[in-house]
Amino acid sequence: MKTLTCDVCRNIIQSPVSNRNYFHLAHRDICEPCHDKLEALIKPTVRTKAPFSYDWYSKLVQESIEKAIQKGKFDASKA
Repeated sequence: MKTLTCDVCRNIIQSPVSNRNYFHLAHRDICEPCHDKLEALIKPTVRTKAPFSYDWYSKLVQESIEKAIQKGKFDASKA
């Protein structure tokens, strides 16, 4: 049995399946609940960005993940 640890919350992901119960983003492995929190955190910021730039989006995701890793969770205050 394979296991994987979420880089943000440090929970163990049993029987990991990519893009199903864990996500590999910005060179980090993130569990599904943390991925949902990340999407909820950055969605308001992404909706207000015009014109959209994938480089900007990638940087936003990476910075949000790094901040969450330092805190051990995604903080709903600001992306």
